[in-house]
Amino acid sequence: MNDAKGGLVVFTANSHPPSRELGKRIAERLGVEIGKVQVDQEANRETRVQIQESVRGKDVFVIQTMSKDVNTTIMEMLITVYACKTSCAKSITGVLPYFPYSKQCKMRKRGSIVSKLIACMMCKAGLTHLITMDLHQKEIQGFFNIPVDNLRASPFLLQYIQEEIPDYRNAVIVAKSPASAKRAQSFAERLRLGIAVIHGEAQDAESDQVDGRHSPPTVKTTGAIHPSMEIPLLIPKEKPPITVVGDVGGRIAIIVDDIIDDVDSFVAAAETLKERGAYKIFVMATHGILSCEGPAIHRGVGHRRGGSPGFHAVVVTNTIPHEIQKLQCPKIKTVDISMILSEAIRRIHNGESMSYLFRNIGVDD
Repeated sequence: MNDAKGGLVVFTANSHPPSRELGKRIAERLGVEIGKVQVDQEANRETRVQIQESVRGKDVFVIQTMSKDVNTTIMEMLITVYACKTSCAKSITGVLPYFPYSKQCKMRKRGSIVSKLIACMMCKAGLTHLITMDLHQKEIQGFFNIPVDNLRASPFLLQYIQEEIPDYRNAVIVAKSPASAKRAQSFAERLRLGIAVIHGEAQDAESDQVDGRHSPPTVKTTGAIHPSMEIPLLIPKEKPPITVVGDVGGRIAIIVDDIIDDVDSFVAAAETLKERGAYKIFVMATHGILSCEGPAIHRGVGHRRGGSPGFHAVVVTNTIPHEIQKLQCPKIKTVDISMILSEAIRRIHNGESMSYLFRNIGVDD
């Protein structure tokens, strides 16, 4: 039964069954049952939510993991939160291990900062607190006007390295781009290992070259600027040839990142590391979105060109369900992070300090 005396209620807002597994693990660790809520999709794809038990004056925790239908998942979350608000819940805490649209947190070329929009929608729906994990950019916390706890999955991934990779002392932590160097440095310093950075790979969507501020004016105007004045142009970037800064020869290469979605960039990184002498390659990420189907992942991570072995394992946490991909690609390994999420819920409900969950975490972690 739910903790009626203490006023704790845990809901999962997913209509997609695999997405409810993490909520069940968390509830089991808390010693409570999942609250009764019905989440359905109408024939026209509208979302209908019905809270089937009293939440008046209680602390409600809504656990929502992302499915492939991200937009429907967001609406399920928003409507469930609003239903709890209109049912007079004392507080409503959203537990989103992976924050959707987190990659769209910068202004690019007449676009919009979508993660800011999602944050405003969640606050407007009635959230009073948010628990998430490894935000793509920590600055996203500033989009909210409510408390945000950005938990870290790195202790669980570090534990996996120490327990599941017997010869990890001969490993080197690799950042597949300079943008991931801080994360790689954090792992390397905690494991007392070396670090390598791949530089010169194809630029991703976060390149500042797609920033709308670089757009030239559509019409040449002379009235606004004095003819004698000429604004200096920024020298365009030229992508250097791919290089690896650091020694990976004869080592185990462990590529670390926060998100793994399209595996192509990771496969390209593995190719480069193999050419530089790495004999075993692991990939570790907090959020395994893995949008492509399992067979495509298996082809991507299973073999390099020429048929020689590719990744030894792809290690991700269960912030996002990926059971189907695991059945189709046995190299995908899962690390359970329900322990830290359940402890965060317990501490918030009991009014305890959250600092215990952020021990030894620096500003750059």
